[in-house]
Amino acid sequence: MTRLVIVLLLLASIGLMLIITIGGWSKLEGLRPVNFIWCALYLVVAFFIWRWSRGLLPIGAAIAILLLIIAVIAGTGVAGTSWFDRNHQGFGGAQSLLGGKGLSPDVLGTVTLVIIPVEIALIVIAMIGFAQGWNVELEVPDEEAKRRGSKVVAKGPETAAA
Repeated sequence: MTRLVIVLLLLASIGLMLIITIGGWSKLEGLRPVNFIWCALYLVVAFFIWRWSRGLLPIGAAIAILLLIIAVIAGTGVAGTSWFDRNHQGFGGAQSLLGGKGLSPDVLGTVTLVIIPVEIALIVIAMIGFAQGWNVELEVPDEEAKRRGSKVVAKGPETAAA
């Protein structure tokens, strides 16, 4: 269940980043290629976590921390102008990646703020998943395995090593 939630949070993060990237294309200064690289990186992490690669959980959490910092700065305007401030006189509207009119500053600001709780949840759940020890195999006696509902593989004759 943890693995599924982490993959869904990664996919949700990708979707939110793409909404901001496509809808606010003309107003993104130098982060255009970084956003696509970030999405591709999240997609690779989601793929390997889905395949039970526990080692990428801390990497995914670290990348989520970086995105969280960027979202807090962009959403709240800590470093200057937030998306919400672009509704005032003197600011032009965003153009979309596809050439049309982009999303409004309020929508872009709201999506940016939605990224914050998604990334916090991703960090927390990824660390919970890392603590679960997905890659640890525990050897148990046949009786215990049967009691837990596992199929016990019949043991064949063992050959002596020469």
